[in-house]
Amino acid sequence: MCGIAGWVAFSDDLTRQQGVIDAMTETMACRGPDGRGTFVREHAALGHRRLAIIDLPGGAQPMTVPTPAGDVGMVYSGEAYNFRELRDELRALGHTFDTDSDTEVVLHGYLQWGESVVDHLNGMYAFAIWDERHQKLVMVRDRMGIKPFYYYPTPDGVLFGSEPKAILANPLAAKAVDLDGLRELFAMTKQPGWSLWKGMEEVLPGTLVTVDRNGIRTRTYWRLHAVEHTDSQEQTVARVRELLTDIVERQLISDVPRCVLLSGGLDSSAITGLAAARLARDGEQLRTFSVDFANQEQNFVPDEMRDTPDSPFVREVAALVRSAHRDVMLNPADLADPAARRAVVTARDIPVGFGDMDTSLYLLFAAIRQQSTVALSGESADEVFGGYRWFHDEVALKEDNFPWLAFNSALTGDSRWQILNPALRERLRLEEFVADQYSAAVAEVEHLDGESEVEHRMRTVCHLHLTRFVRTLLDRKDRASMAVGLEVRVPFCDHRLVEYVYNAPWSLKTFDGREKSLLRHAAEHVLPQSVVQRVKSPYPSTQDPGYAAVLQQQAKHVLAGSDPRLFDLIDRQWLQRAVALDPAGLDSAVRAGLDRIIDLHTWLELYSPQLQLD
Repeated sequence: MCGIAGWVAFSDDLTRQQGVIDAMTETMACRGPDGRGTFVREHAALGHRRLAIIDLPGGAQPMTVPTPAGDVGMVYSGEAYNFRELRDELRALGHTFDTDSDTEVVLHGYLQWGESVVDHLNGMYAFAIWDERHQKLVMVRDRMGIKPFYYYPTPDGVLFGSEPKAILANPLAAKAVDLDGLRELFAMTKQPGWSLWKGMEEVLPGTLVTVDRNGIRTRTYWRLHAVEHTDSQEQTVARVRELLTDIVERQLISDVPRCVLLSGGLDSSAITGLAAARLARDGEQLRTFSVDFANQEQNFVPDEMRDTPDSPFVREVAALVRSAHRDVMLNPADLADPAARRAVVTARDIPVGFGDMDTSLYLLFAAIRQQSTVALSGESADEVFGGYRWFHDEVALKEDNFPWLAFNSALTGDSRWQILNPALRERLRLEEFVADQYSAAVAEVEHLDGESEVEHRMRTVCHLHLTRFVRTLLDRKDRASMAVGLEVRVPFCDHRLVEYVYNAPWSLKTFDGREKSLLRHAAEHVLPQSVVQRVKSPYPSTQDPGYAAVLQQQAKHVLAGSDPRLFDLIDRQWLQRAVALDPAGLDSAVRAGLDRIIDLHTWLELYSPQLQLD
């Protein structure tokens, strides 16, 4: 796991731009605290910051292979979980290796298969290869978009990086944000390719981007296809169990300490149980970590999203698998710490406004990093197996809208946009934007002939989650973890599992009348019965009114500030009303609005963007 950056310029001599590529690379220092390096040629400069996971002494980057026609250099972020099999295959084809790293395997895979190397990889990755033989840059992102990757076209080439901050460190990139960027920021449809920053794009998941003197071209090498599912219920459960067992075993491979994130829910508990069983065969004890809030369990109140606190289930799982467990306990002061918020906004490069859920994740990862460098997570199981409550909400499913937006609107009304400056909201036309994005997303879905109305609709809903919703959460997890130099792996995003479960009929995914039936039955052999029966509960959020009170105090300072740009974005009167409310009775929508506004204020201070609001 690492951070990458680069610059290709066909009209410039980049050997004279070492200082700029160094500056771009250093913005990725948090992603790669263990080493740095650059590869500079006349028209290409690659930068790398390394987090050492596999082959600690031998995996330094950029990695280069000289050829008679020119060097081929690569910078790589991520993991290829099948690198051992690929290395054996490449050796049989005549390749020799100087290291035990997966990076060298991927580079030699490119030398052997060219751009088709992507068809051989199983893993999470974002990498760039400069091929001096053809004066060509090749940028590749993994199938599900687990690892972030951005690029910025220039008149004579391109800038790229793991995160926008690497690109913004180059003088050619303008720190400009226009109405198009703001629409997605507030709509949260995960528009493909969006980056917030004008002129900057994501390398789409499952996509290969090539840059040469003829320009920039993209090719999709992987997408979800509709395929008839012929396995029985029993065969399907067995296949899911087989895949998960293999995936977890592969993703436990590491030359540094690893652990599992344990929330006490079905998803993380399944990964915990499978990982503990695998490590026990080698006489090793699994480490597990959870996040919790002071007095949350004692004072927990069920709400629309959470029926039970996590702690009792965490204890049961940890006791069953005999893990070395640690609870990371946070209080309102931790969650509202301005320094933590600045760290989160810097990590994300955008003012997302997830509040305590972002801050607690960042603080959890910082605590884990003191003992482990790799963590396995249950992220994405809800998207793969159909776990969110709106998958099972008839009202949300009937709307011509993204189900997560329809479900949350039913809970909070139109409050999520009420914080906006009324003039800006009118210009953004967010309702139209969401409708257009929904139509575009639905148009991408393949269907089988003869699908019932229910199966047709649920295939669409699953596709929306696997190509839109999950990408937001994967980006959140990557940025928060890599900000402290922690690699988080997501077994449920293995493309073999995603493809298989995606094509299982909805009737199979809910065969026992509950959410995530296939996962529940595939993993029940490693779970306590309480977790097998537990209803879906999302990532925890503090219920302590002390957090709301601190937010209101911080918002009062924002109101007293002199930065007029903030009030070009948000409604001053809304904020004045919100800070005057009783914190003990502050509803979730108002608290979310305060978090979003304070994030915006922090982002403006940190990035000083040029706002183009006309």
